[in-house]
Amino acid sequence: MQNQEHSIASIKLNNGFTIPQLGLGTYRMTDRSLALKAFAFAIEKGYRHFDTASLYENEAIIGEAIRNSGINRAEFFITSKLWNDDQGYDRAKRAIYRSNEEIGLGYIDLYLIHWPVSKYRLESWRALEESLKEGICHSIGVSNYMANHLRELYENCTVFPAVNQIELHPFNYLSRSDTLELCSEKGVIPAAYCPLTRGQKLNDPKLLHLAAQYGKTPAQILIRWGIDHGFCEIPKSANPARIEENISVFDFELSEEDLATIDSWDKNLSVSWDPSKVD
Repeated sequence: MQNQEHSIASIKLNNGFTIPQLGLGTYRMTDRSLALKAFAFAIEKGYRHFDTASLYENEAIIGEAIRNSGINRAEFFITSKLWNDDQGYDRAKRAIYRSNEEIGLGYIDLYLIHWPVSKYRLESWRALEESLKEGICHSIGVSNYMANHLRELYENCTVFPAVNQIELHPFNYLSRSDTLELCSEKGVIPAAYCPLTRGQKLNDPKLLHLAAQYGKTPAQILIRWGIDHGFCEIPKSANPARIEENISVFDFELSEEDLATIDSWDKNLSVSWDPSKVD
């Protein structure tokens, strides 16, 4: 294993643990051979945060890649998630144990409810709180929770979520303001999936112009925007060039003026599912 090339900033969570501000998204990376190569390359370049889920069917591969690296497990941060079919107290408890066994690293750094399923989300959260007490998870949180889902949780939980992972980028930033404000009030870190809009906005003329000014790629500008806002960014890629490009964002900052300009690009864009329609 070569020396780590990039040093990633970390954010302190509301429970005292820290999370690397950049992680590798791993959705649809299920081919073991290809995934192991991608994960090994990411580790070599400095990635220590891997975002998975039971739905992704690659928890075991991530655990294998980390064991293969020879690097102390404590240096890594693994996020996994509870899928809809496993929601409800009893099913959730079993699913958390199963994910922990699949990953095979002793504990899960962060475990999230993947989706706000109306009938079961409070029962599922109780299971997460118990797993936290048992030490199976170091931190717990939610994903795709909008303001109404967070309010319900805040009124009924014992432990506030540490993270809320949502689709987040400049093209939906203002549309997510109520959710982001609630997260800020409770010290919940927003984690951005699809921060690169699945490529839909990488050729936006405004973004291209700004990227040229900074001598960076459009993807790097989008990732840096989230980092400068204090978000955790989780771009997904299996391509070595993209993996390295996405981590090469800690040698510059956006000016306050440019940050404000990018904030104004909102178009209420969703490139993934839209949880705002869930009661």
